[in-house]
Amino acid sequence: MIGRRSSAFICLIVLLVSCGGERRETIVIGSKNFSEQALLAEIVAQHLEARLHRPVDRRFYLAGSYICQQALLSGRIDGYVEYTGTALTAILHDPIQSDPSTVFERVKSEYKQRFGLEVMPSLGFNNTFAIVVRGEDARRLNLKTIDDVARYSPQWRAGFGYEFMERPDGYEGLAKVYGLKFSTAPRILDLGLLYRALLDKQVDIVAGNSTDGLLAARDLVILEDDKHYFPPYEAVPIFRQDTLARFPEVRAAIEELAGKISDAEMRKMNYAVDAERRDIAEVAREFLHSKALD
Repeated sequence: MIGRRSSAFICLIVLLVSCGGERRETIVIGSKNFSEQALLAEIVAQHLEARLHRPVDRRFYLAGSYICQQALLSGRIDGYVEYTGTALTAILHDPIQSDPSTVFERVKSEYKQRFGLEVMPSLGFNNTFAIVVRGEDARRLNLKTIDDVARYSPQWRAGFGYEFMERPDGYEGLAKVYGLKFSTAPRILDLGLLYRALLDKQVDIVAGNSTDGLLAARDLVILEDDKHYFPPYEAVPIFRQDTLARFPEVRAAIEELAGKISDAEMRKMNYAVDAERRDIAEVAREFLHSKALD
């Protein structure tokens, strides 16, 4: 399993680097490999098409943050939406900080200085990691915070995504801060299977995302991060500076999206895609229309 993942990762890097070179006169929007990312990228792409009156290329599902970062740096994409806490820890490798404005300013400054990339204002919502348990367990054991789980974790099974297990702001630090020790090593699960495994009682606790649409549709409980382990994860568009120079109208168009998406609105859109199986482009179009941004 490790060998296949490493080979695929290397192939992606080779593809991104080898496909560099002189840029076309088009704007390319990328995304990471989960539905919220594709939704955000589609919202950005449709809004740019409406404001710039030119087609926008889409290059979605580019694996994780590192691949998207490399795609930006190589010029294969012009922009994508990242999360400030992810940029801080996974890309800049900075220590975890909890103040949203401090994290934003640090990421904005360092991305400009180190990479020549522009971090735009937040879209308005914070998609933090969500430590989730079954509602029946939360009620039976009176679980409200992550700290409440510590006394039960030696008898519990955990299920986490691969990235959460590897990230500096992921499992290792969380376990240390909260003193979590599970009955077996956490299972590595595909992000799309986390809640199914939890509801089917294959695991007892998972790490999802606070804007996951399925959280509102199932008997699941998000535990409070009472020790404030996780940094803020505000959704911010990131663009190449040369793109903003070539297409000055892009900046104004992206800034129109600032603060337009609340946590509840993002969760609702995710539910439409993940639970109702609606088309991403249609959901994005409806959102932009509701905000008079189409």
